Amino acid sequence: MATRRKTAAKFDPEAEITAKIIAAIEAGTPPWRCPWTGQGGGAPFPLRHGGEGYRGINVLMLWLTASEKGYASPYWMTYRQAQEMGAQVRKGETSTMIVKYGTVEKEDETGEEVKRPYLKAYRVFCADQIDGLPDSYYRQREAAADLGTKPIAGIEAYFAKLGATIETTDEPQAYYHMGRDVIHMPPIATFHEAQGYYETLGHEAIHYVGGSPRLDRIKKFPTKEDRAREELVAEIGQCMLFASIGLQPTIDQSAAYVESWLAALKNDKKAIFKAAREAQKAVDYITERCGETIEAMSEGVAA
Repeated sequence: MATRRKTAAKFDPEAEITAKIIAAIEAGTPPWRCPWTGQGGGAPFPLRHGGEGYRGINVLMLWLTASEKGYASPYWMTYRQAQEMGAQVRKGETSTMIVKYGTVEKEDETGEEVKRPYLKAYRVFCADQIDGLPDSYYRQREAAADLGTKPIAGIEAYFAKLGATIETTDEPQAYYHMGRDVIHMPPIATFHEAQGYYETLGHEAIHYVGGSPRLDRIKKFPTKEDRAREELVAEIGQCMLFASIGLQPTIDQSAAYVESWLAALKNDKKAIFKAAREAQKAVDYITERCGETIEAMSEGVAA
């Protein structure tokens, strides 16, 4: 009697990446709270070997690895790309999985050519794992900067360019009111540090640009899971925004938030991909209107 050959389970990059994100959240170290490990005057986001920034879910995955391994360089590349530059990945180094989205033309059941989306996983190494690259690819780790306790004119001016109505009252809550299309913030004086104030404002700004007539992402949240997904978008987006404009995000959310994120992720392996994609759109919207850097920073703040 012939025996059936056991087939290997199909590799599922979405499931694997989601599992890594869930494990990081459960350990208290989600990648969007642990941005690049060393700026060194270069771009804060993870960069391809040619200097182009990564986007969406790949930013989170590379942040996660950089945090775990203590990498300082923002540059990442494939094994072959390193070789083409005359460099060599050190023996024993482990690669990091990232993904590429694309479309391919295939015939449907009627014989017509249609475009179908695909997701391809591939692996990259940080410059810190590679010998022989030009000196510009390496960075020294920098200490996190404390924004201080006073309003910071440069950041105030930056967010003012967004054009959002920002209400300040003694109500001890920060939120985006979709019906009135306003951001509400408590007075900055009630925050222990300016860092917390501007991170909270950035979080609400991500919600704001999701409203109509902007990105029109926010319409209704009929379920708790929908609200959890939107909060996930806002927190990832806030950290991406701060990293984009040269500030160090350190925001820490409550256990209740973390629990809701975990529920959303465990119920939908695509949730983290969707959240990262929507967060990137929101950051793009803000930086297009407000700029990619803070023009004038107060003393004692890293730019």
